[in-house]
Amino acid sequence: MSLDSQVAADVGSCPLADAAGSDEERALIDLSARFAHAFLRHLDGSTKGGFSYPRLRVLEYLHCKGPTTMRPLAEGLGLSARNMTAVADSLEADGLVRRVAHPTDRRATILELTDAGYAAAEAALEPRFAEINALFDPLSDTQRRRLVSTLSILVDRMEQGCPSVGCPGVD
Repeated sequence: MSLDSQVAADVGSCPLADAAGSDEERALIDLSARFAHAFLRHLDGSTKGGFSYPRLRVLEYLHCKGPTTMRPLAEGLGLSARNMTAVADSLEADGLVRRVAHPTDRRATILELTDAGYAAAEAALEPRFAEINALFDPLSDTQRRRLVSTLSILVDRMEQGCPSVGCPGVD
């Protein structure tokens, strides 16, 4: 018996394993966790241009929408202020963005692309997003729509902080 099989058998024989629900519910949890982990590796895996997904999204936003302050950029990309700062620091260290003082708000900093950042965005955005999107190539249009719908429901529930019975939309 392999170690993975032994661990699965050991966990399955634990009285607390019943708390995880039926075998089908447990399989859903395990597969969801495996997908989340693998998808994050896919997003930040072998990248063209060396851009992690958050760095790529910052370059994309600044390239398409122009300079902005860091707070709304972080909120729009779903990054914490701390992560946004780390992303901005790394892009600035690579000479791709620069921080500029806001003209009317001393507390705010504007983030803008440098010429090198603009060139990097032009070179990296299309091939990197194509690489990421290739994961979904085997799915039909119907499967993609269903996946988007299902993931939207789950993300909304997690963002509402409603993991259990009694939350809106739970029977």
